Amino acid sequence: MKDVLVIGGGVAGLVAARECAHLGLSVQIVEAADTVGGAVNSHEVAGLRLDSGAESFAVRGNTVTAFIDDLGLAGEIVEPNPAGAWLHLPATRAGGAPMSVPLPAAGVLGIPGSPLSDDVRRAIGWSGALRAYADRLMPVLKIGREHSLGELVGKRMGTKVLDRLVSPVAGGVYATAAGDLDVDVVAPGLNKALATAGSLSGAVMALRTAAPAGSAVRGLNGGMHRLVAALVADLETYGATIQTGVTVTGFRPVDTDTVAADGAVTDTRSWVVDLVQTPAAASAADSPGAEPHTVQARHLILAVPAAPALALLAPLGPGFAQAAALDWPAPAAVELATLVLDAPALDANPRGTGVLVAVDTPGVTAKALTHATAKWGWLDALTPPGRHVIRLSFGRAGAPVPTLGLSDEELRDLALHDAAAILGVDLSAATVHGFARTLWSDGLSPATIGAPERIRRVRAVVEQTPGLEVTGGWLSGTGLASVIPDAIQAGIRGRRAVLDL
Repeated sequence: MKDVLVIGGGVAGLVAARECAHLGLSVQIVEAADTVGGAVNSHEVAGLRLDSGAESFAVRGNTVTAFIDDLGLAGEIVEPNPAGAWLHLPATRAGGAPMSVPLPAAGVLGIPGSPLSDDVRRAIGWSGALRAYADRLMPVLKIGREHSLGELVGKRMGTKVLDRLVSPVAGGVYATAAGDLDVDVVAPGLNKALATAGSLSGAVMALRTAAPAGSAVRGLNGGMHRLVAALVADLETYGATIQTGVTVTGFRPVDTDTVAADGAVTDTRSWVVDLVQTPAAASAADSPGAEPHTVQARHLILAVPAAPALALLAPLGPGFAQAAALDWPAPAAVELATLVLDAPALDANPRGTGVLVAVDTPGVTAKALTHATAKWGWLDALTPPGRHVIRLSFGRAGAPVPTLGLSDEELRDLALHDAAAILGVDLSAATVHGFARTLWSDGLSPATIGAPERIRRVRAVVEQTPGLEVTGGWLSGTGLASVIPDAIQAGIRGRRAVLDL
């Protein structure tokens, strides 16, 4: 009997487990994959240990920074190159070539605070800038409160701001179309600031003025995967066990009567969890562990993506079944292609630290590119002159990932072609020093319209279920700045429940 069983070894599960292990509780973590870390993982490409998922964290709230400090990595937090990102856009005139321009500086989610500024006009042209400026002359009450980010931007600033500035940012950050994003989730306070300032651009400037100074994101020296390594080491120090290659097929509560020495009877709940070795692990294993088996725990913390979480929760009762039957959107899928290139032409960092690509930009399939050696000084220091690490992202919301049917060689060639087009330099197959691909197929953004109510329904049923906590990015929000504090609270509630038994 374990005190706490954590299902899911991503960052949310590891963080929640740590809160319990630090109080001396017996903690076991089970993970279906062969490694822990989830979307904060790594791979080796051309002799470099690189992030295969998240490569930075948002600094808002200072929660992640404080957590990293507590793990003993206080001196390892680094700032990215302030050069900033660019946009790769269709031509402003029919028949023209695609263009690359810096992402306008004074904005929120791509919404410009100064519609007539030079950097905005370069991206959307004079006609688009004048239409965006008309926002300042438009009464707020003419539109009223909007839930959809895309509809709000389109109505107040026009389609050029929406298509060329906001949509690329929305797709890059949330893997979701701007029209499907809830304003109050992705830009808290924007609607209120709009009512106060009288214009969307004025609201953007108000939010930027109120935001703390400095970089919006930071990283770790050596890569964000070091966070996972530190978490695992910390958990092992406190006696937690981690079992990978194990899939949970179901769990159920068991209520028993415990008789104390004085004869008092206490109704105690525990959980029986059904486990089976993950198919990939079972095929490589020749041991009794490959057979289905069960474990028992006083408390469960479920920290897996939305689809498997809802499937495991639905059999627990009508409330969970109803929550699972809500209109949940299909998870977003993204494939990343990492290239290590010998390309001295990139020494000048021609497109800053990365590029967001607008929908329907001719000649490019990728939706975004990160020039990792330009963004992170620690990585640039590890590579010889002329060698660069580029990462491209494929897959947009509402459409199949265009690279899934490609062989490794075909994807490498496509990534190289897109990188050359986006960065504006010649890149041949001879420049490729290393290549890797990573598919992330279980992302579900909690920032879409209707998501807050669906999440509320799930949390309400969980609160009524003793001995159970649920956490993870599909409930808490996108990125470590949302995931870590939610997981900490789930762990705190879990340990309190066990200690109160």
